[in-house]
Amino acid sequence: MPAIDLFSTLDELGHRYPNTRDVLPESDDDRILAAAADLSAEHNMCPVLVGKPSLIRAQADAQGLDLSGCELLDPETDERLPELARLYCTERPKSSAKAALRLMRKPLFFGSMIVKAGYADTLIAGVAYPSARVIEAGHLCIGLAKGIRTPSSFFLMLVPKTNHQPQRVLLFADCAVNVDPDPQSLADIAVASAASWKRIFNLEPRVAMLSFSTLGSAKHVQVERVREAVNRLQIDHPALAVEGEIQADAALIPAVAEKKINELGPVAGQANVLVFPDLAAANIGYKLVQHLAGARAIGPILQGFARPLSDLSRGATSAEIVMTAQVLSTQL
Repeated sequence: MPAIDLFSTLDELGHRYPNTRDVLPESDDDRILAAAADLSAEHNMCPVLVGKPSLIRAQADAQGLDLSGCELLDPETDERLPELARLYCTERPKSSAKAALRLMRKPLFFGSMIVKAGYADTLIAGVAYPSARVIEAGHLCIGLAKGIRTPSSFFLMLVPKTNHQPQRVLLFADCAVNVDPDPQSLADIAVASAASWKRIFNLEPRVAMLSFSTLGSAKHVQVERVREAVNRLQIDHPALAVEGEIQADAALIPAVAEKKINELGPVAGQANVLVFPDLAAANIGYKLVQHLAGARAIGPILQGFARPLSDLSRGATSAEIVMTAQVLSTQL
């Protein structure tokens, strides 16, 4: 890992990117309220809580939380509802004004359109809404960034020091969106993930395209899919430091890389961005590292949308929600 302390860098993100307005549509969750209070008091950010203000304040008071630095918006009565509905219909001409208004009264979709319209910067949801619902709101309201074919997601994994390895921060992709990506989608995920790493840390990404094979050690259609993705990356993005197909141990451990690869490049043994071959591997992988290695999992952060968007894990703690907001601020 670079000499820079990435753990400290993550802790400082909220101070590096102050005054961001982060929409939190799940305001009836105690973890969301605790995170909102922390973001406003300690990180100079402005959480936007969506729901009935009287209920939000009562729940916060019961926890002893100060929400004075937060904005509370009621999607049932907000004066911008007609404007948001018209904007939604402009993007989706087949939608009726009546249906759009009804949709805008739902906290998740109201919050998404507030971001789309520029009244807020990011959307953070997922502790109650299922991933499919958060991603649906992202597609319908926020939309994809220009030129993006494959929206995806990543986790930042803060892995603590062990007897054999120093503490490290890794980016895992794609852990939440693409179930069975084809070679082009894998290449798209790699490019987006490398860009996310660069934006967050201002350090060069070293991308490992993971498989159960290292540079031809196994033959299988699943291996060929990863190998084709690497070929596309090398042609379309020749400046990107990428290795694959490669096994996880060879991607992360220099001694293993030396045994498995004849000519070492900048990635093998020192990867910081890990692109998994499919959603099953990625989802299982991040949860194993989180629960067996004691890593902190920040995300999933969605990438490829027109505005920053996060699909939180159902089990996210308030501290993880705070750090997710800090990471999202780097995507502006």
